[in-house]
Amino acid sequence: MVNYSYNDIILSLESKLSGAGITNAHWEARELAGCALGFNCRGRFDGGKLAAPEQVKACAMLLARRMRGEPLQYIIGEWDFCGESFDVGPGVLIPRSDTETLIDEAVKAMKGMSDLTVADLCAGTGCIGITLARLLDCAQVFCLEKYETAFDYLTKNIKRRESLCKPIQADVLDPESLIFVPMCDLIISNPPYINAEDMKKLQKEVTFEPREALDGGEDGFDFYRGITRLWKKKLKPNGVMIFEIGAGQEEEVMEIMIQSGLKNVRVRRDMAGINRCVIGKNVVQENVNLYEQLEKNGQRG
Repeated sequence: MVNYSYNDIILSLESKLSGAGITNAHWEARELAGCALGFNCRGRFDGGKLAAPEQVKACAMLLARRMRGEPLQYIIGEWDFCGESFDVGPGVLIPRSDTETLIDEAVKAMKGMSDLTVADLCAGTGCIGITLARLLDCAQVFCLEKYETAFDYLTKNIKRRESLCKPIQADVLDPESLIFVPMCDLIISNPPYINAEDMKKLQKEVTFEPREALDGGEDGFDFYRGITRLWKKKLKPNGVMIFEIGAGQEEEVMEIMIQSGLKNVRVRRDMAGINRCVIGKNVVQENVNLYEQLEKNGQRG
């Protein structure tokens, strides 16, 4: 029987992954090895230590899953977002670094405000709502998710983080879902936004993620239209709505928000320079009585 050291395992995994055309093969090999061997392989460890037979078998099983195209995040069972780890798996959208742009913009928009009420729509793992509950002065954070499996991950992550977030299983495009949430200072969402044509051309890894978390309808804008139309009425005066968007979707989403009556609508880029989120504000203008204004200014004729 061949004895394999930890280093042997990592090098073997790297070779197999690289041969399959997987980028960052060395990094992925360490992640898979760490999952199978039971410790963090990102840092320093005794690479010469021999692996037990069951550890070698576990590595082979994880490698087989990755070679079939299953996302690394699902295999490991968790993924980092804004410095915290969230449970993930088949049936829930994987948190991505692109989405951290929403967090940055929300923190800027709510700076100096306290006792906030926040709604995270299409919450998935809850990474957005849970992170905002940690970074902002929130009184209430409501995380709405329709699908059972994703909702299970949402509730698990809320408990794991001991977050104040309240999970609600509801369809955010159903008017009935509004009854679960009070008036909000911030409504934020990373909704499904891939159009029908692009859904046919998804990368292999992405096809493992739930279709319902990706499919934004024929043109990709179904959720932007529906959420804006329904949920704008849940924004407090000067409340803010923030969406994640796909590349090239900024003009259409901005127009949807402007047509709904939101003001100061603007777009923000992610770290790669791609327009990644659109922000609008529920500016409430005071009615101005021109007669009284002229009288106040001593301009009556």
